[in-house]
Order: sequence, then C-alpha cells, then structure tokens
Amino acid sequence: MPTRRDFVKTSALATAGIAATGFSFMSFTQRDKFVSQRPASAQRNFTSKAVEKVIRDVKKDIADPELAWMFENCLPSTLDTTVTYREKNGRPDTYVITGDIDAMWLRDSSAQVWPYLPLMKKDKALQHLVAGVVNRQTSYILQDPYANAFYDDPNRKGEWATDLTDMQPGVHERKWEIDSLCYPIRLGYHYWKTTGDTAPFDADWDKAMRLVVKTFKEQQRKEGKGPYTFQRETPKQTDTVAGAGYGFPINPVGLICSTFRPSDDATIYLFLVPSNFFAVTSLRQLAEMSQQIKKNSAFASECTALANEVEKALQQYAVAEHLNFGKVYPFEVDGFGNKLFMDDANIPSLISLPYLGCCPADDPVYLNTRRFVLSENNPWFFKGKAGQGIGGPHVGPEMIWPMSIIMQAMTSQSDEEIKNCLQILKNTHAGTGFMHETFHKDDPTKFTREWFAWANTLFGELILKLHAERPHILKARA
Repeated sequence: MPTRRDFVKTSALATAGIAATGFSFMSFTQRDKFVSQRPASAQRNFTSKAVEKVIRDVKKDIADPELAWMFENCLPSTLDTTVTYREKNGRPDTYVITGDIDAMWLRDSSAQVWPYLPLMKKDKALQHLVAGVVNRQTSYILQDPYANAFYDDPNRKGEWATDLTDMQPGVHERKWEIDSLCYPIRLGYHYWKTTGDTAPFDADWDKAMRLVVKTFKEQQRKEGKGPYTFQRETPKQTDTVAGAGYGFPINPVGLICSTFRPSDDATIYLFLVPSNFFAVTSLRQLAEMSQQIKKNSAFASECTALANEVEKALQQYAVAEHLNFGKVYPFEVDGFGNKLFMDDANIPSLISLPYLGCCPADDPVYLNTRRFVLSENNPWFFKGKAGQGIGGPHVGPEMIWPMSIIMQAMTSQSDEEIKNCLQILKNTHAGTGFMHETFHKDDPTKFTREWFAWANTLFGELILKLHAERPHILKARA
C-alpha cells in the first residue's frame, strides 16, 4: 500500500502523460484544446444529474477556458473515481477512498462530498449517497473512535498493522486526530439542515456521538493520560509519537489533546489550536442535533458545556502576542505557556477557521493570524518561481499545497487576492487539469499525488462559491 508521501511526479511523467494510478492526462504540449480528463461515462463510479447540470451551467459563466476546464475535471472527481455506493440492511452505505490510497479517512470523505450537499434536493440519488457516507462513518466511529482511516473490508490488515497501538482488522491507520470526529458531525449536521432527513441519525449514530464526546473528554486528560498511545517503527519523526506514545506533557486546562494533525503528522504541543476551535463548533452542532432530532436535553447540555469549556480555554491559552503581528492564534500550545507559531496547509488550519464556522472572517485576532501565516514569518510558507502558499512538514520544505491556496481564496475578502490565487492554481497543475497534494515552489511538474480527490473537489467548491458570490471574477478573462 503506498503512503501519502510516495507520489512525487516529475516532468518526465507529465510529458509521458501516464499516471501511476491508471488515469491518463495530456500535457500542454500534447493537446490543442482543453479536452475533458474525466473517465468515460460508463467508467464513472457515480453520476449525479444535478452535478452534471451545475458543471454545464457554471462553465458557461467562466470566461477563462483553462479555468473552466479545471473546474469540469475537478468538481466531479470524487463521484467519478472514489465512491462505492450500495445498500446495507436496507440503508444507504457509501465507501469513499481518498484517490490513490484505498482507504476511507473520516476527514477526507466528509470534505470530498461536501460541495455536493446544496445539490441534494435536486437529486435523490445524490442525497442517498451522502447519507451513505454518514452511515459508514457512524460504523467506523463505533469500531474505533481513535482511528483516522478505515478499509472497506472489515477483515483487512494493512501496511500499518504493526503499529504499536490497539490496531484492529479493518483499520488502515490509528492516528488520533480531533478533526476525525469533527468532520462527521459537520457533514451530518449540514445534511440534516439541507434535507430535513433524520434517517441517518438512528440509535447507532446516537451511540457513536456519545463515544465522540467520551473520547474528547478522555483527551482533555484531566484524570491521567487516557487510553490512547501510538508509536511506529519509522525513520520519519512526524510518523511516531514521543513520550512513550503519549506525546509531550500538557497542563490539563480544558483543551483537547490531538496526538496528530489533520496532515497525519504528530503534533509537538498536543493542544492543536485549529482543531480545538473545530471541536467547539462541532459540539454546538451536535448539541442542536441531539436536542432537535433525539429530544435529548441532557446530552445536548453536556455537549454545550464541553464546547463552552474548550472555548474558554482557547481564549485563555490560545491567544498570544507575536513579535511582528500582535495578537494571533498559535498553531499549538501545551497549557504551560509554550506556543508554536506556524500554520499547516491541511484543514482545519488557522487560515481555515472562518471557512469551518469557527470565527468571523473579520475577527481581529484571526486577521492578524491570517497576515502572519501568509508571510515568510510562517516557517511553512514558501515563495518561488511557480507561486507561493503554505506547505507543511508532511511532504517537507519548498513544497506548496494547492489546498492552502484554495483556502486563502475561500477566506479572502479581496478580489485581487482571489484572482492571484486562481492564477497560481492555473499555473501549477502541470498540465493535468487536476489539483495535487503539493508542488515544488519553483517547478510545478514536481508534484505529489496526481489523484487526490479532496483537493479536486475543494477547488470545485471554490469555483462554485465564486460563481455565487463574485461572478465577475469568473467572467473576466485572465
């Protein structure tokens, strides 16, 4: 099984036009026009009439043919290539791989189908597919709330089966990340708000959500270190955990420990700030669902109380004075006063906080933080001949994540900044018409993961957002 780091593609591959996953694409030198890079209709995993219609409608309003082509390729990528829909015991059931890794991340699968939610009312089959994601995630949380990624086959043992943690068959990776439990709440909440359908929120879902809250409380570590430890035999420091698998010490101030980041890299200070913000938002959404759908006031109050506690601790321990930018949100803290000033491209990130509903876009501390993370004061911000943007330790220095550029545009209030982001994305897809995990700051033909569906649908989401809110940007030729 390949890992997320194993997909560095060079200009030789781009010229050959052959991808390791079996997809083929055409380089700029090979094509005269922007030919669709989607699989043939009969080879697509799932087709939504509503998604196809929105592609046609939005493309008409994009003046730049290359941008329109990228949108057409990217928005349906998840449906075309990564979903497997079926019914299990008369209920929708959907397995969603990330792309070139045959495993379902709770985070990625939620984000991959996210842009399709507004279209569910126009397409019942699409609604069933998303309900199937919610149902599948529920089953995975019940299996192991500390795991981040799972297999379709419950008996399969994968490449990380020898990790020093409580690994089970069917689990691809068992890295504890707060956001792994937040994303299913976000998806379920907005599914319910969009459709009014409460069918996915049955007794198993209720049990899973109680397990979410139990896990969050365990990882506040008020009464010992909790049940979770993780170590891996690896030369990569970010793939294993210090402190005999528990991480470095924390002061139990009410924040939730996240042993790993959404990049699947180990944290340095266990209180990962953007993920704690995400937990606050998710717990409040869960409280509303518990009250309105399950009529359970006691559990709703428990969720609200935990959200309030984490929020208060964030205000006290996760606002810090930066040398050059005033009050900002650090990336990680430990409750003792130690703080890590950086941002990582993976979401939740500091720059993504308004996108996830964690703070207003005009929050003064957020705006200071945003200026910081988009500057070379952020050790993981890179600027080169090909473009500029945020990267992270997962792939390493000089590699920029298109996801961070998309998120910069998604959280921007400036037409000019958004246009610049679009231009960088256009200049760095290396002729493939798709987003990648990363590209080299000076050479976009050096990239990782040619089949990374989350980044593709996130780009599609950006174009949909601009079409709805700033159509003049798309109507202008570059």
